[in-house]
Amino acid sequence: MKRRDMIRHLLKHGCISEREGKKHSLFYNPKTNKSATVPRHKEINTFTAVGICSSLDIPVIKIK
Repeated sequence: MKRRDMIRHLLKHGCISEREGKKHSLFYNPKTNKSATVPRHKEINTFTAVGICSSLDIPVIKIK
């Protein structure tokens, strides 16, 4: 999946971007007080996308 689709999904579910790193971006979910890193690649594989959603306690993104 595209990185921009993943970020759009995170923002839609209330997550905020805490900081940008060289290789990862850190997102924080204020509702659950949890954070996760999103790799700065153009493509994010399905396994990683599901792991990010579950670690932030948001619904799993639907993969096309």
